[in-house]
Amino acid sequence: MKNIVYILALFLFVSCEEKVTIPLDTANPKLVIDASILWQKGTDGSTQKIKLTTTTDYYSNIIPTVSGAIVYVTDSSSNLFTFIETPNTGEYVCTNFVPVINKEYSLTVQYAGQTYSATNTLLATPAIESVQQNTVQGFSGNQIQVKFFFQDNGSEDNNYLIGIKNSTKAIPDYNVLKDEFFQGNQMFGFYSDDKLKTGDQLFFSLEGISLRYYNYMKELLSIAGNGGGSGPFSTPPVSLRGNISNQSDENNYPLGYFHLSEIDTRNYTVQ
Repeated sequence: MKNIVYILALFLFVSCEEKVTIPLDTANPKLVIDASILWQKGTDGSTQKIKLTTTTDYYSNIIPTVSGAIVYVTDSSSNLFTFIETPNTGEYVCTNFVPVINKEYSLTVQYAGQTYSATNTLLATPAIESVQQNTVQGFSGNQIQVKFFFQDNGSEDNNYLIGIKNSTKAIPDYNVLKDEFFQGNQMFGFYSDDKLKTGDQLFFSLEGISLRYYNYMKELLSIAGNGGGSGPFSTPPVSLRGNISNQSDENNYPLGYFHLSEIDTRNYTVQ
């Protein structure tokens, strides 16, 4: 009798399942500043991009872009780097940026009568030295695992942002690492997927990051489900404050982060 009641209850639950749209309040749009200055190893790093958008309704599939802003970066030697918008895209581009390791840079964004600013230091990143592939026994049979290796600098405390893009998936995976237990040793980024197969393309990226940015990205990845959103700067369900402040109104702070780093990348074809 208990089994019959259970089956009937399960049938009613499944048959009554219905997709509903819950009406939600929409807050006033916030400015989102995606300002990651990344110096690709082996290049002069002169071309850099900063993207401006705003938050929007939860159910919207369109992210509003921001045009008409004034965007520039200055370094500690008073050099000025102006970012010019590609018309109607919200993408502001600089073609004469000069990256210098351990140099301090300041960001200024002026938009809608408000001035936003942040200061950060451009950090070094070790090179990706090698890639290793293994096959292990997983729950669903043989499973391919891929690691890329890099050497930690033992003379300082380091934090890293790792990105891995699988050619068969739309969204990259990100992770953050500390060298707390690997000081001066070889470290690695790791990727595994039960659907990974020969011929798939993987794109690895490695950035040296500050402790504050490590904590910010760790929290952001936790909110986004580490790959469950549309990228690390998609609008999260709660407001996570970065290092950019509003000089005109401190309570109206923007979302996003001003971050500078070297970046090393490696393409790998699964064997």
